[in-house]
Amino acid sequence: MIVLTDGYNDPHTAKTAVCVLRYRPGEVVAVLDRGSAGRTCRQVFDVGGDIPVVGSLDEASGADSLLIGIAPPGGKIPQHWRPIVLEAIGRGLTIISGLHELLRDDPEFATAAKRHGARLVDLRASDEHDVAQRRGLRDDCLRIHTVANDCGCGKMVAAVEVAQRLRRAGVDAAFVATGQTGILIAGGGCAVDRVIADFLSGAAENLVLANQHHDVIVVEGQGSLFHPRYSGVTLGLLHGLMSDGLILCYEMGRSAVFGMEDIPLKPLAEVRDFYERAANIMHPCRVIGAAVYGGEFSDDEVAAECERVGRELGLPACDVIRHGPDKLVEAVLELGRSAQGR
Repeated sequence: MIVLTDGYNDPHTAKTAVCVLRYRPGEVVAVLDRGSAGRTCRQVFDVGGDIPVVGSLDEASGADSLLIGIAPPGGKIPQHWRPIVLEAIGRGLTIISGLHELLRDDPEFATAAKRHGARLVDLRASDEHDVAQRRGLRDDCLRIHTVANDCGCGKMVAAVEVAQRLRRAGVDAAFVATGQTGILIAGGGCAVDRVIADFLSGAAENLVLANQHHDVIVVEGQGSLFHPRYSGVTLGLLHGLMSDGLILCYEMGRSAVFGMEDIPLKPLAEVRDFYERAANIMHPCRVIGAAVYGGEFSDDEVAAECERVGRELGLPACDVIRHGPDKLVEAVLELGRSAQGR
């Protein structure tokens, strides 16, 4: 695939591109970003190695698809991207998008795709119409869920890393995707923020039912109970999953709600307590560890922050990219041992 990020290569807006480069680099031919053309993905995104960043579709030979590589607030395709997308459709490429604005609902894209025989793939399209039933959930499938004090704090990355490390330790574990980028990595899932509100908990429950043949499932979180825009999807997911354990994620150095800088973030201990109260309405659950996203901070600064958070919360804390997720994996295993002893 060619990943389109043109003009948007910061790690928050381009998180779809960054995660695909991290977890599925073998499927990426190039990244299209005219302002960074001639560089490598490692130089621009700090992941993706020597995959080239190019300035046009002509420079990316061998591709059969174009991936919309950004996840901007509101989920719309930037206007200056439309000629690039139309050119890709004209070449017969499959266009893959995880945005709220569906490709198939765009008359210009739909008409062009029909003319040139190109496929339009909308990862966020949903046909979920089930309410939660709270029946059929397997007690011996341990359900872990990543949550956060804000959006864009590394919930998906933490879930993927923990699930992968559990599998390497011999545990039958699965990463369960609930967003467009996670679906690209997992090869399936449900973009729960596109589900009608009444059916959100049912969609979450269906994800559990579809994956509970594994011993452990690690479910990607969405939004935050503390974000005024996205708290609804977070609560619906939390209650539908009926999780056993939560991993609390946050970005080091962030002091205000993302996109709403006049709203300060709550202390992590308060965040932990509120999540536990909200989860326990439906099912016994507790926070078992913290995943710190260190961003641009130095290794020493991140290590000191993880130590501070560990003391504050009385929980294991680590940056899953810098340190690996072993501390969180051990917390999952310990929760599993506790559950078996009940």
